[in-house]
Amino acid sequence: QVELVESGGGLVQPGGSLRLSCVVSGSTGSIFSVNGMNWYRQAPGKERELVAYVSRGGTTKNYADSAKGRFTISRDNVKNTVYLQMNSLKPEDTAIYYCHAQITTCNTDDCSLGDYWGQGTQVTVTS
Repeated sequence: QVELVESGGGLVQPGGSLRLSCVVSGSTGSIFSVNGMNWYRQAPGKERELVAYVSRGGTTKNYADSAKGRFTISRDNVKNTVYLQMNSLKPEDTAIYYCHAQITTCNTDDCSLGDYWGQGTQVTVTS
């Protein structure tokens, strides 16, 4: 009932930029709140790693050391969308990028907090 859909990946040369987007959607009335949102990435043969985090209100942001100074995470709570602006891209940024969110959903009986993932978007940095 809750879906996260990423977009914006692609092929880019070193030093280039990309902007990833992730839209959260759900059946009418099911999403009570979208809490912390994250971007993860997974390169071939490597474990999935956290790239950036943004709090529900957007005031707290954390970045992996590899992303600091180059990537910027932001969110639009009206659109239920999180973004990752990636500048000065390097070949080592090549990976599948995944959106993750902690979302509270409610039905007529109760509410529950769950972890939700997108399907991923491929980012390839190569000359």
